[in-house]
Amino acid sequence: MQRNNNRPGGPMGGGHMGRVEKAKNFKGTLRKLMNYMGRYRWSMLVVILLAAGSSVFSVIGPKRMGQITTEIFTGLMRKISGGPGINFGAIGHLLLWLLGLYGISAFLSFLQGYIMSSVSQKVSYDLRMQLAAKVHRLPMQYFDHTTTGEVLSRVTNDVDTLGQALNQSMTQIVSSTATAVGVLVMMLTISWKMTLVALAIVPLSSYLMGFVVKRSQKYFVGQQKLLGQVNGQVEEVFSGHVVVKAFNAQESMTRIFDRTNKELFDSARKSQFYSGLIHPIMSFIGNLGYVAMVVLGGYYATQGVIAVGDIQSFNQYVRSFNQPIAQIAQIAGIIQSAMAASERVFEFLEEPEETPVVANPVSISGVRGQVTFDHVRFGYNASQPVIRDFNAIIQPGQKVAIVGPTGSGKTTMVKLLMRFYDVDSGSIKVDGHDLREFDRDELRKLYGMVLQETWLFGGSIMENIRYGRLGATDDEVVQAARSAHANHFIRALPGGYHMKLNEESSNISQGQKQLLTIARAILADPKIMILDEATSSVDTRTEILIQKAMAELMRDRTSFVIAHRLSTIRDADWILVMQDGDIVEQGKHEELLHRSGFYAKLYKAQFERTA
Repeated sequence: MQRNNNRPGGPMGGGHMGRVEKAKNFKGTLRKLMNYMGRYRWSMLVVILLAAGSSVFSVIGPKRMGQITTEIFTGLMRKISGGPGINFGAIGHLLLWLLGLYGISAFLSFLQGYIMSSVSQKVSYDLRMQLAAKVHRLPMQYFDHTTTGEVLSRVTNDVDTLGQALNQSMTQIVSSTATAVGVLVMMLTISWKMTLVALAIVPLSSYLMGFVVKRSQKYFVGQQKLLGQVNGQVEEVFSGHVVVKAFNAQESMTRIFDRTNKELFDSARKSQFYSGLIHPIMSFIGNLGYVAMVVLGGYYATQGVIAVGDIQSFNQYVRSFNQPIAQIAQIAGIIQSAMAASERVFEFLEEPEETPVVANPVSISGVRGQVTFDHVRFGYNASQPVIRDFNAIIQPGQKVAIVGPTGSGKTTMVKLLMRFYDVDSGSIKVDGHDLREFDRDELRKLYGMVLQETWLFGGSIMENIRYGRLGATDDEVVQAARSAHANHFIRALPGGYHMKLNEESSNISQGQKQLLTIARAILADPKIMILDEATSSVDTRTEILIQKAMAELMRDRTSFVIAHRLSTIRDADWILVMQDGDIVEQGKHEELLHRSGFYAKLYKAQFERTA
């Protein structure tokens, strides 16, 4: 996979990604997430009801426990006074109530946890599917400026972060809110004066929570961005580890990674530190309130305002009231991380896409393969054109060679032909129709491509060849391999056509990889063939065999052959010679040699190198 390593601020260059920034639009991202989860609204409603129900049943428990304490205390007082002792029947009845309340609460909590885990995983699943589909709809320009690791980070790390946050925080927010409200009601039923004193600590808690959350938010955002940058560096260096070792660049790459890793460490440490402050701060404030309630409750009990058991119940409620507030504060850190991840996911999903469908598209049926380049101008940057004024008419069935020095625009021309990019001005036409009049997906069915850089996936050889035409039979796959002179070596491999290629396809040679890609193109049976240095990775003998097979394949098909080895395109019907984005010469091989122009110089220089 090719990468643009000269991007400013790319993985190997540090750049702006190292700076920590706040989320661009926290509220907007939250709104998008809520809208996205609207499809699960009924499941979420059930989760909310179950979480609220679990909290309500749990909140009633301390009141019953206080009644038990009051019953024991009253019984002891009666016994001291010579009356009847403790009423164990009443206590047993209250204990059964407690058992029922906590049992129902636990069951409801189990149900809501089960449903919420299913919802969070469905959200993660759907997002991954959408992200994977989005990758195929993005224009090539996006990948010119975005590292592979950055894309992978959004599909994996960011989606995982969001899924975990939904699973942890959504039900916790509902249950904590329900608990706080329920506890407040129960506290009021015991003593409104003590409740007001207990609530006096809420503003202080809220202020401190807001203070901590505000400072931790930017570090959570930075953590997600830096994680994507680290992934990009790891993917880039590991995939090119041979080159790194060949140039003894291990120390340099290690230093660059160490710098980014330290930035990630610093951002993660600060985000976790600030997030971790919330719980001890809230616990400290809660303990202060707990002490105040013990003193005040003891005073009211001596005055006969409340029962002894109510002191116990109220103190439990005070602790229970502070706990959900602390939990919500703790969840705030998780939510920040989730919003930072969601923002990156939605940014990716909202990236401008290619327009595969046009109004009243031209049909590809009956296309003969005439290709016209009419004053084509194009540049990856508008101010730096690569193709300045390209003109050519290719007749159906012609084998056209495009030659020229590196950087002359040969491969760029093929990318324009495939509509990986659109021309800045001028037009490219197939059978007189501008490429922009075709649907992109339909247009690309016309082409078969064999590139210098092979691409095979982790599957069997049979599956890799069949990728050219998914409905092909096994016999058709074998015939395509024979045409590409790959059948012999495939049969010699362990497992033959059913041998599995590993992730990097390193269990076969580079030349064998190229033969498989040629077989795949043969199986596709396209109208127009494009070969970009297709035989550069095979030996001379195999190259001759492939050229013969390709000559038969390209008969009655328009074909474009890009090659630096000019000896391979002597039999081309037409040769386009490019220099600095323009055609400087065109004609047949012998004719161009007789002109003693630029092509002749290229051919002579190459002949002298190989002599």
